[in-house]
Amino acid sequence: MNDNYHVFSDGRIERQDDTVRVVTDDGEKKYLPVENAEAIFLHGQIEYNTRFISFLNQEGVAVHVFGWHDHYAGSIMPKRGQTSGQTIVDQVRAYDDPDHRLELAKAFVDGSIHNMRSNVTYYNGRGHDFEHVLEELEDSRASLDGMGTIDETMGVEARARKAYYSTFDEILPEGFVFGGRQYNPPNNEVNSLISFGNSLVYANIVSAIRATALDPTVSYLHEPGERRYSLALDIADLFKPLLADRVIFRLVNRGQLTTDDFEDDMNSCLLSEVGRKTYSKAYEETLDETIDHPDLGKKVSYQYLLRVEAYKLKKHLLTGEEYVPFRRWW
Repeated sequence: MNDNYHVFSDGRIERQDDTVRVVTDDGEKKYLPVENAEAIFLHGQIEYNTRFISFLNQEGVAVHVFGWHDHYAGSIMPKRGQTSGQTIVDQVRAYDDPDHRLELAKAFVDGSIHNMRSNVTYYNGRGHDFEHVLEELEDSRASLDGMGTIDETMGVEARARKAYYSTFDEILPEGFVFGGRQYNPPNNEVNSLISFGNSLVYANIVSAIRATALDPTVSYLHEPGERRYSLALDIADLFKPLLADRVIFRLVNRGQLTTDDFEDDMNSCLLSEVGRKTYSKAYEETLDETIDHPDLGKKVSYQYLLRVEAYKLKKHLLTGEEYVPFRRWW
């Protein structure tokens, strides 16, 4: 099992012999063993140098940097675990083939809607009546076959997500009012949680893709663009309901996060440092959860499943084997 480390303190992070040391502004020192690390997430105002980056590159550990409003700012990735010119060629060919690209885009949306539906199904009947939302989500999935463009396919995903988000105000307790998705910046506690959780899912998938020979900037549902890993956006849509949203529901409904864990700043609502630590801890625990995988024949963690998803896509591109997106089955 590979670990993720989250650093919230202000100060500096540096190589110390064969490990990593965090030195806070008040002089506290903390050591992070990196031999089994997947990535280090830097949330605080923290300094680092090339010696630190070179060491993590040698160890194969990614650094994910979060900036103002704790938005994902970028990643410093280690050298590729694998390189394959043929994989890149086949990945680009699939993007350039309108039919192939549309097929993959629909697969991502189909899997995303299925996993949103699994969350709604869980809460339906547990004090809620979400049958109308379940029907709308199923209708959205069924309509995918008739979509002829990427824009139409993204429109289906947007309609399904709007229906899915309509359940949040009922699922979450009094005091947490959603009222619809808003970000850049988030305007309330629920939007703040969604933005923070989604950014963690995205960063983890960036690391997972890096372990393959896939190029994270060549995508199928989301249009490739400047300064973003758009393939991670494609895959993240599958896992956001199962990772980010499940953590939100659990923490808020159990009272482990309250409205006191947020701060207002320049017309935005942000998690406090304590809130981010609480969420990150629960998120990492969810990543470490294991399930019996029917195809792999063994127990695997969600973190492992992220990497499996990237390899499944790579196998499809190289061999033509059907790509079946991850769908929660239990």
